[in-house]
Amino acid sequence: MIFAGCASSPRYIARRAVKGRPGQFTFKQQVGMASYYGAEFHGRPTSSGEIFDMNGMTCAHRTLPLGTKVRVTNLENGKSIELKVNDRGPFVDGRIIDLSQGAAKKLDMIQSGIVMVRIE
Repeated sequence: MIFAGCASSPRYIARRAVKGRPGQFTFKQQVGMASYYGAEFHGRPTSSGEIFDMNGMTCAHRTLPLGTKVRVTNLENGKSIELKVNDRGPFVDGRIIDLSQGAAKKLDMIQSGIVMVRIE
């Protein structure tokens, strides 16, 4: 059975990705909640096959191609960093990206655990 009518609307704003030449992916922007993950996954393989380094500048996204570079900005303090998508997730409703603990430190979000971000 399919319950399409039960799906809730997403809690983030996403602009549609625009395709360019074949093999090229252009991503506009996404705004929503970010969380982070660390020690429990440190040293384990990511979806890309890379070994997860909790201190690295990486992130997990549900749909962006693995290897994509994204700029993530903490909308609460304006801090911004460039990250590489090397994993899939987050697997929590209402969140659009999971950051490595190292990235979360750079964005000054360790204490709060989750923050509103813009992904470009």
